[in-house]
Amino acid sequence: MPAAIETLLRAALRVGAIVLLAAAAGAAPASSEAVRILLETPRAGEAIENRVHLAPIRGSAVSSGERPSLYDVMLVLDVSRSTECASGLDVNGDGRLGLNPQFELLAPGTHPEDSCNTEPGDSILAAEVMGARRLLDTLDPERVRVGLVSFSGDVNLETGERRDPNQADAWLEAPASSDFALVREGLDRLLARGPHGATNFSAGIRLAITELAGLSGAKTTPRKGAKGVILFLTDGVPTFPFGLAQNSDAADTEAAIAAARLARQAGITINTFAVGPEALTNPVAATEVARETLGAFTPVKNAGDIVAVLQGVSFANIEDVVVTNLTTGDFSTDVRLEPDGNFSGFVPVREGPNRVRVTALATDGKSGSIEFDLDFRMAGLTDRELARELERIRERNKQLQLLVERKRIEAFRAREKQRKELEIEAETPAGP
Repeated sequence: MPAAIETLLRAALRVGAIVLLAAAAGAAPASSEAVRILLETPRAGEAIENRVHLAPIRGSAVSSGERPSLYDVMLVLDVSRSTECASGLDVNGDGRLGLNPQFELLAPGTHPEDSCNTEPGDSILAAEVMGARRLLDTLDPERVRVGLVSFSGDVNLETGERRDPNQADAWLEAPASSDFALVREGLDRLLARGPHGATNFSAGIRLAITELAGLSGAKTTPRKGAKGVILFLTDGVPTFPFGLAQNSDAADTEAAIAAARLARQAGITINTFAVGPEALTNPVAATEVARETLGAFTPVKNAGDIVAVLQGVSFANIEDVVVTNLTTGDFSTDVRLEPDGNFSGFVPVREGPNRVRVTALATDGKSGSIEFDLDFRMAGLTDRELARELERIRERNKQLQLLVERKRIEAFRAREKQRKELEIEAETPAGP
């Protein structure tokens, strides 16, 4: 029985490799030595023992040009009134999916006319909070400190403008620290307060900069050698600090971009996430904020997907890690990559000496590799432990397969849309 299960384990690893190669098909060839890789396990000269022909590999990777692998991260969450709308995800897990009555065929009078969510527990804000919680679960507090900022903007209901010209439109929920419990408590508080007000990008960005740079009034103590990162989540466009709450003025966008320029001067990267269809109608501010700081703009059309998207974010600008056994020809994509560049996984090995290569792919398409010798010895493993390991790898491969299928569907839809547009263009009579 152990031999049979081990055969399945090795086959599962190969399937994962094939799936990943399919997803990466068409990518440009990467240059070498653009990524630094630090190996923690196995240590030099260490003999590895396991109960199956798989050796654990653990380490960290960072893109060239990046500073050491210490990060101070500020989560900046939009808590404006519009984040009460349905996310498309059963966030609270009660089995009832919140819907936006304005987009659904529901009986008239079932919900108030201005309602945008049949289940408050499934709101965009709730999805943002869940995504932040899942992200915290993946981070190493020894390398990453995390803080929390929320932003919106109180509105004078009579004029539609800011209630007070001197009001604070952003709030520090937790300073950056290695105590993630403080961040979780902050997430609880902002979720309990609920969505309110308009959307002031500039206020949220500036408060996060104040904390990460240790400016006057900051509660966060800057850490020497740590890279500052802002993860900025919004479901809309900036409507404050200028003009009316229901309008996004050019001045509001410029205020957000000006704040991003300050972040760039402080060496802080801003990764922006446009959550929901409303955030994608005019994403100039979100895209420019990211561009100014050499960060990434990520559109998340289905708001509920932010939970999964945040788990895949990378502070270290590392896209993927693959481990290859040069001795046997086997290679493994069963590698877990964390946002801070930490990775861990298994590589198929044989008893005795093995030559292993670890290759990391950066988000800009460049890559780097290291090679080392690994001495492997067999130990006993129970059938139950083998079955558990197989199930873990199967689940990993299932997720990879879903990713490939999703990319195929998106490509198919894009082709069909383009074909239809060409047909319409061909049928349109030429002008005089």
